Amino acid sequence: MNFARFALLFVVFLDIMSQGLVIPVLTTILLNADQGFLPAHTTTAARQFDFGLVMGVFFLSWFLGAAYISKLSDSIGRKAGILLCLIGNLLGYILTIVSLGMDSLAILVVARAVSGFTAGNQPIAQAALVDMSENDAQKTRFLGFVLAALSLGLVVGPLMGGLLSDTAVLGKFASLELPFYCVCLLVIVNILMIVFYYREEKFERRPVRIRPVEVFLTLWQASKRPTILRLSLVFFFSQLTLNSYYVFMDNYFFSRFGFDTLQNAISLVILGTAMGLASAFLVAPINARYDKIPIICVCLLIMAAGVGLSIVNPSPFLAYVLIVPIFVGFGIYYPTVVTMFSKAVDASEQGWVMGVTIALYTLGAGLMSLVGGKLMALNIHLPFIVSVTAASLSLLLIYIFWRSDDIRKLARK
Repeated sequence: MNFARFALLFVVFLDIMSQGLVIPVLTTILLNADQGFLPAHTTTAARQFDFGLVMGVFFLSWFLGAAYISKLSDSIGRKAGILLCLIGNLLGYILTIVSLGMDSLAILVVARAVSGFTAGNQPIAQAALVDMSENDAQKTRFLGFVLAALSLGLVVGPLMGGLLSDTAVLGKFASLELPFYCVCLLVIVNILMIVFYYREEKFERRPVRIRPVEVFLTLWQASKRPTILRLSLVFFFSQLTLNSYYVFMDNYFFSRFGFDTLQNAISLVILGTAMGLASAFLVAPINARYDKIPIICVCLLIMAAGVGLSIVNPSPFLAYVLIVPIFVGFGIYYPTVVTMFSKAVDASEQGWVMGVTIALYTLGAGLMSLVGGKLMALNIHLPFIVSVTAASLSLLLIYIFWRSDDIRKLARK
């Protein structure tokens, strides 16, 4: 693998590593009254709401930023777009360090908003890797590498957060801020890698036309393209299947089984390992042998079954076990469906179409985060019930909308 491709995958790795690091920390400081981040008299319902607020601000800011920055990359180039995102990420981490030091929820919300708005580097990196692809098989393989990088980030993030904040490991040097100092250093390294190693493919750059309603125009333009619209309807609810489980997984484990930061970090390590192995070793052979529609349907069924069993599961150990099928299914599903999006447009619109997928994902995750905090306060099982319902809707939409010739052409092996 050349240095340019590695630099792009490192962008994706850092992007998701921060989530793997941040979510267990947020769960601990916002839900655990002993941490003192929130006032001691804060009720459980208010803590659930604050958790949903912080998560929702990140995803909705990501939703707003993704469409602008992804489309901007089609005008100013992939390299400039990625560097813009990395600098924004660096600022977000610095603000997170400040918020933890001052026990400030307001600064934490601002930090997550900044991090979210500039989290658009994943679709740009995906588009850059697509630019490097010579055929559909290589495109699918590169997108599989993207998910592998995401998975590795989910493994390293919680491990870094757990080890560097654990006094049993580092003694007096351990703190909640230390992992974020390390992430800042890695972002600086990635900036240098992109500057010196990544040379983007030459392409015809479009004039920069960023309008205030750009993010909504991106989705409106998708709705005017029948093929993209059919793909998007299924993709939105399929991602909601994942998001309703993923965003509130640690919250659920803390509320039901009393998991601490380390135990929740272990759940993300299992998640990342399962997804990484699936994307690295199963995506290519399965896509080479079967058409994409049956692959996607089977993956959705596996994910729904795993989430459904999690609702009735009484065992902390089995909670870990059930993570595996959910994210093996997702690890195969995601690069499969994103390849269909990529094949539906030409080379000049790869940044745009990847922005559509991220906008759909972040919109669903953001709305679910805001609503999910209230749902968790009513019944901790409700976000998981939403997940199973979303999977069922996805399968229904596949049956209704994916029988057209254009979709079937994209789905052929």
